Amino acid sequence: MSVTTWLALAVFAAVYVLIATELVHRVAAALGGAVVMLLIGATSPEHAFFSKRAGIDWDVIFLLLGMMLIVAVLKRTGVFEFAAIWAAKRSRGRPYRLMVLLILATAFLSAWLDNVTTVLLIAPVTIVVCRRLGLPAVPYLIAEVMACNIGGAATLIGDPPNIMIGSRAGLSFNDFLLHMAPIATLLVVVFAVMARWMFRSGFVYDAKRAVRVMEMRERDAIKDGRLLAVSGVVVVIVMVCFVLHTTLHIEPSVVAISGGLVLLAVSRLKARDVAGDVEWETLAFFTGLFVMVGAMVQTGIITDLGQAAARATEGQLFGASMALLFGSVVPSAVIDNIPFVASVGPVVSEIVTASGGLEHAAVLWWSFALGADLAGNATIIASSANVVVVGIADRSGHHISFWQFSRYGLVVTAVTTAIAGLYVWLRYFVLA
Repeated sequence: MSVTTWLALAVFAAVYVLIATELVHRVAAALGGAVVMLLIGATSPEHAFFSKRAGIDWDVIFLLLGMMLIVAVLKRTGVFEFAAIWAAKRSRGRPYRLMVLLILATAFLSAWLDNVTTVLLIAPVTIVVCRRLGLPAVPYLIAEVMACNIGGAATLIGDPPNIMIGSRAGLSFNDFLLHMAPIATLLVVVFAVMARWMFRSGFVYDAKRAVRVMEMRERDAIKDGRLLAVSGVVVVIVMVCFVLHTTLHIEPSVVAISGGLVLLAVSRLKARDVAGDVEWETLAFFTGLFVMVGAMVQTGIITDLGQAAARATEGQLFGASMALLFGSVVPSAVIDNIPFVASVGPVVSEIVTASGGLEHAAVLWWSFALGADLAGNATIIASSANVVVVGIADRSGHHISFWQFSRYGLVVTAVTTAIAGLYVWLRYFVLA
């Protein structure tokens, strides 16, 4: 490898350590790392800002910005308080029952929307309901973002890596439902059971608070009925466009930013006030992270790793499947699964072709998708949804550290990928 490649690897490792140890704020670390990557020539302004393969993913940035604007307007209607009271009453104030309800709701929504949109909608509700019941919000936020990453694996539109894989492999929405939904459903159930043990310290039942919540009326939480009605129409249109975006040939980012700006325009709210609720730090963190990962792609580090795996499993379909499933976990956990899938996807396409084409070797794409999707639970930066939830939590006074997240995430990732590996083996090699 060249000197620049070694320097890029060193910079990335140093930034990762800073983020993990929290010696420097994650936003400062990511942006600082991006600047250094530009200075050492690991990437260039042209690639960093304009390359689809090795630069800032503006689709993700504008998708996030659009949904943050929508959430900021919705917040002023009182609908999050409404949903929080409803959830608390349905759970009767019982902490574990509430967590299971949030896990199931989040997993279901993430399959039909996308995981970033889902957590933007669910996280504020979670914080409010925990405040109402006197519960620590962090365990519930971590649990629901993990359920989001698992549930999002079920469909073509549920997780950004799935959209990228579906586009490259020519896989349809129904293909994902048939092959990914069964295992995703099973893993959500397994995770709900695991949550009873992992987050038991957060299950503090306060009978007095529960009684007070049961006496509340959800309807009283709504502050602006007109704005809620208008917001509801915009949100429904946005969600329908998300589901049909492949048919309409409109990118989700365009749908989201259009919906956010339209809702801001018709809401009669001051733009400055709404913009104040946007998670600008989260967007800045993503920007820096994309530039750093783009530098890793540009220097060939990620592609070299993928090609080495391809050579090691050449001609062995089962071995290649397991290598893609388990081999995708570590890099996806370290560099974010979106750029990982973007850079290694072409390598997987070559392996599929060499193994007999899509009809014979489609299992490789399913193994790749499962590995990348499930690895999103391993660390804070492994999935876009994780970064968004951490940002929302910080703004609400609930700090989630890198290791606090990872000590749960690594366990969940290990268990879910092991079950996914068993699923791939049974379905495609034993029962096929």
